Amino acid sequence: MNKQYGALRRLVVFLLAILAAIVLIGIMRFTLGPTLQEILLDADATFWPFTIQNIMWVALFIGFGELFLRWSAASDEQSQLNRGYLPTDDRQLDMDMLGKIKDSIANRRFAKEAFLPRMITRTIDQYRVSGKEDQAISVLNSSLELYMHEIDLRYSILRYLTWLIPSLGFIGTVMGIMFALQYAGVPANAESEDFLYQVTQRLGVAFTTTLLALIMSAVLVLIQSIIQSKEERALNEAGQYCLDNLILRLGKGA
Repeated sequence: MNKQYGALRRLVVFLLAILAAIVLIGIMRFTLGPTLQEILLDADATFWPFTIQNIMWVALFIGFGELFLRWSAASDEQSQLNRGYLPTDDRQLDMDMLGKIKDSIANRRFAKEAFLPRMITRTIDQYRVSGKEDQAISVLNSSLELYMHEIDLRYSILRYLTWLIPSLGFIGTVMGIMFALQYAGVPANAESEDFLYQVTQRLGVAFTTTLLALIMSAVLVLIQSIIQSKEERALNEAGQYCLDNLILRLGKGA
């Protein structure tokens, strides 16, 4: 059920991101001057609105949608530290207490999704089976490594988008150069008084496509770095929480 909810939420964010991109493109189309429209939208293209710039705007907003999902997940992970999964007093944790902790976690909303409850449950299970603290520590360390890798995998779509947008910019530049050369290759155009202006205008739009793509990609990478660090920090804090309130209090009461 939770996976279905997550997939539905991702789909809704995806559709809203595309809609927001279309709305922004429409606003720019009717409010900006001709020069900015040419740079940001390639508004004079014969195949508008299916231009490279518009595709880049859609990709950018899909990236923003992914960033929103990752920021929301990071906030949920940080909120787990305030849910009182483990007692924070100085008492030792015996087997009965560990069983009660595990049972209480099983009824929580994020028991199977969030890092902290999963980490606590795995560590308790290992300790209850083996009765050895070093094996519990080993499970905790292994869980931290696996969850760090899991976080990295969650950003695969964003990494693709930060590669796709500059690639689209380069494709737009190549297409612009191609159209400029095609225009220059027509003998009738070469005799026109504004021949040089037409060629340089096409080349100018071609190179601004790459510039726009690089700016978009830089913005995505910056926000991605901030949100990913937030998510990784939440995992580190969860590991520290388990170490202080679980690992260091095992043994004596067992």
